[in-house]
Amino acid sequence: MSLIQVKQLFFKYESDQHFSLNLNEFTCEGSEWVFIEGPSGSGKTTFLNLITGLMSPNQGEITILGTDITTLSAVQADRFRADHFGIIFQLFNLVPYLSVVENIVLPCTFSKVKREKALRESGSLEAEAKRLCKELDIEDELLEKPVQNLSIGQQQRVAIARAVIGQPEMIIADEPTSALDAQRRDKFMTNLFQECEKYGTTLLFVSHDVSLKSQFSKTVNLSEGTA
Repeated sequence: MSLIQVKQLFFKYESDQHFSLNLNEFTCEGSEWVFIEGPSGSGKTTFLNLITGLMSPNQGEITILGTDITTLSAVQADRFRADHFGIIFQLFNLVPYLSVVENIVLPCTFSKVKREKALRESGSLEAEAKRLCKELDIEDELLEKPVQNLSIGQQQRVAIARAVIGQPEMIIADEPTSALDAQRRDKFMTNLFQECEKYGTTLLFVSHDVSLKSQFSKTVNLSEGTA
């Protein structure tokens, strides 16, 4: 069975009668890297919100790891998302006044599954955060600093570490390079791919930057309705 299976998906906002998302079929295998494209307004972020259970479709099935998430309650969907997804936001959404280590371990406070995986890896959440920082070349002197004192390049590496801690099966990235210059973008992608490859993580990556598309194993164009 595929890691993610979507069938006959339809979604429409009550407040916007001009928008609808129609996707006949979408499948994604474990460890696959998927580039999601489409013009503005085609529903790329909406699709991610449906895949992660933040919203429910009007019609269709979304089966992830053998679970049809459209049948889950809001609380169950929140727990499923916390256990199985790592998320990288467009502006990273780090907590500015928390330290690097505190930001990285946050997902483990919401997920027992991630917490147990992190503890098996390093013995403590702090040690696991520091191990990931070493992998991502985040200097030791930064670990206890508030992330608001870090450069953009440093913050992007913290965002990757936060997404991969606890080794989730899937990472969702929503336009994470849109505010980066070419050099920072390329470094971010190198780091992200390195971590996904190491842990066999499936990556769903939304971007308008089609120059990145060739680095992915699969492309989904939401304006076409199939994948």
